[in-house]
Amino acid sequence: MSASLTVQLRARAPIPLQTSFQVAPREVLALVGPSGSGKTTVLRAIAGLHRQARGLVRCGNLTWLDSSRRIHMPPQQRRVGMVFQDYALFPHLTALDNLLLAMESGPIQGRRERAHQLLARVRLDGLEQRFPRELSGGQQQRVAVARALARDPNVLLLDEPFSAVDMMTRERLQRELALLRQQIEIPMILVTHDLQEATALGDRICVLHEGTSLQTETPERLFRHPSTPHVARLLGRHNVFTGTIIRRPEGERLAWGELELELGRPSGMPQGARVHWYVPDSDILLHRRGRPSRGERENPVHGTVTECVVLGAQTSVTLHCHATTANIRLSVSTHAARRNGLEPGAEARVSLLSSGIHVMTPLSEADTARD
Repeated sequence: MSASLTVQLRARAPIPLQTSFQVAPREVLALVGPSGSGKTTVLRAIAGLHRQARGLVRCGNLTWLDSSRRIHMPPQQRRVGMVFQDYALFPHLTALDNLLLAMESGPIQGRRERAHQLLARVRLDGLEQRFPRELSGGQQQRVAVARALARDPNVLLLDEPFSAVDMMTRERLQRELALLRQQIEIPMILVTHDLQEATALGDRICVLHEGTSLQTETPERLFRHPSTPHVARLLGRHNVFTGTIIRRPEGERLAWGELELELGRPSGMPQGARVHWYVPDSDILLHRRGRPSRGERENPVHGTVTECVVLGAQTSVTLHCHATTANIRLSVSTHAARRNGLEPGAEARVSLLSSGIHVMTPLSEADTARD
């Protein structure tokens, strides 16, 4: 029966670590963060390849690392399947032999049968005798996944497994991994730079920065409710602002420049608190020119378009708000942008839906000074 993976890591060098999380059986945890944030180091510490890490790594009742009890199980004794970024296949071995080498000792016929089954699972049946150089990048990646599973692992670790292939191959491999995970009952950790990939494949996302885990949530909650402005910016979120909590007879409001915004939920902050707040792009409603629509009376904001960037079917629009010194960025369909005459210098109105406004953290003294 599969067991959860518990990870609590700390280290000072070569990359500082202060991270903790738990991954359930059949769950995919996506580790995201900028280059140098420690994502690969975390995987290597779980696999036992990074000996400088201290803390705890436990899979069910098996303890692989517990520095308080001086337990540090070597890599070969940990049942970990790892897919490296460059796949790390042995070039002088066929696809089949790469798998056989990863398997524990046992009757050769039984190991061969299992290797054939694994290669068929990743749609490589018929290519067993090919060498890595005779396989495409996508096929090499699938051999690497099959080899990782050949160890009959308790945990599967994937270190940017799609980074070496083109976009079309990447999308196909992502789909294949999504299908494959339905057959795997072990915890899985995926390291990726691609937030869309993390959202598509991860049940939860852990944001790492300088070796520290900042927030771990489901993709929907993470992108709608980042815990701090720093997390929001690491996730590429743009609409992060500052405001003041005020109380009115009709309820709590958020003062933003000359505006008072309605909040969809209590902030938990006291009267007069200076706070960071955020609104997702999806909760910014563009007012249609000449055609009023429902919801336009909710937190209306008037501004001037300062930038319009066409990105295929979508257009990124930057709106300078008249009642504040801030810019709002939103994405609309290119058709809607043209229909509503959105171009630099044009006037436009949007509504900030109260259900999407997320009050984050109080301003620090340094923030207040800058503000």
